[in-house]
Amino acid sequence: MQSPIIHASPYDWGQQNVRKVMMQVQMAATPAMLVHVYFYGIGILVQIAIGLAIALSAEAVMLKLRNKPLKPYLTDWSVVLTTIDIVFCLPPTSPWWIVALASLFAVVVAKHLFGGLGYNIFNPAMTGYAFVLLSFPAVMTVWHLPHHLVAAPLDAWQTIQLIFTGQLPANVALDALTGATPLEAARTGILNGQGLSSIYANEIVFAGQSFATSQFWLSMTFLAGGLWLLYKGVIRWQMPVGFIATIALLATAFNLYDAERYASASFHLLSGATLFAAFFIITDPVTGSTTPSGRLYFGMGIGALVYIIRTWGGYADAIAFAVLMMNMLVPWIDAMTIPRVYGHGVSKATGSPNERH
Repeated sequence: MQSPIIHASPYDWGQQNVRKVMMQVQMAATPAMLVHVYFYGIGILVQIAIGLAIALSAEAVMLKLRNKPLKPYLTDWSVVLTTIDIVFCLPPTSPWWIVALASLFAVVVAKHLFGGLGYNIFNPAMTGYAFVLLSFPAVMTVWHLPHHLVAAPLDAWQTIQLIFTGQLPANVALDALTGATPLEAARTGILNGQGLSSIYANEIVFAGQSFATSQFWLSMTFLAGGLWLLYKGVIRWQMPVGFIATIALLATAFNLYDAERYASASFHLLSGATLFAAFFIITDPVTGSTTPSGRLYFGMGIGALVYIIRTWGGYADAIAFAVLMMNMLVPWIDAMTIPRVYGHGVSKATGSPNERH
């Protein structure tokens, strides 16, 4: 009787693939997208359509130039997720060319010029976002207010006109539709010598139905989506926990030192893109650390950099810069945190590796 063919280990077959992982992440972000539409209108949907058209076209061109087949690369959903990550970071009514440039830079420069998916060093979405933030700071700091803070919110057609033409209705001024985010308001107020207690009293920022209301509910939906990703095993716990815990610890320590100058941990965690970054940005499996302890240090490093730049730097929300700086350290982090090989240890007498029998 012929002996069965025995293949080398491992015998376990992973049920995940790139397309499935990307689709699961997109599903987890869908509730936040719906909340975003509720508070800010359809701008995010228009921007996603623009970004996808540019990103998919750029992906197809780059694949052809690199002599790669369009399938399966064009249908693995990685470009879709990159585009959505970028759009979530942009002001809701950013001009169409901002979305187009960010998507184009992310796909062409951050992804394909480094070798394509799996070879890119830097997070493509954060690279594209940082590119437009540094290149067009005036446009990127004009943030559309939530609908409940605007006397006459733009309807769908007016939103599309604003994104594609920059034109507002005749009786509407841009100042009536835009304002500072909580992070920007706190930063600007402190630079002008105000204490946080007086900044918090600003009704546009914190009182009643405020800007913070929309950011709170967006943060909660990102948290819910992130917990679902953890439950499904799509992402690992080390990066989000290290990131969130580091920001919380630093914010609490400085807030106890001077509550008028340094905001609380809850303010930092529920403002800006903190929880979005914790579960949907820093957990990118390509550009993050790959060892268990390395993931924790990677998340902690991003958290520390975010707090430092927010508090003493020139940008109110520093997620992109913190992620990109830590991306550069990933090879070193991985080299320093290689797990011990099973069956091997360190000799207590000589300090050199010895084999266990």
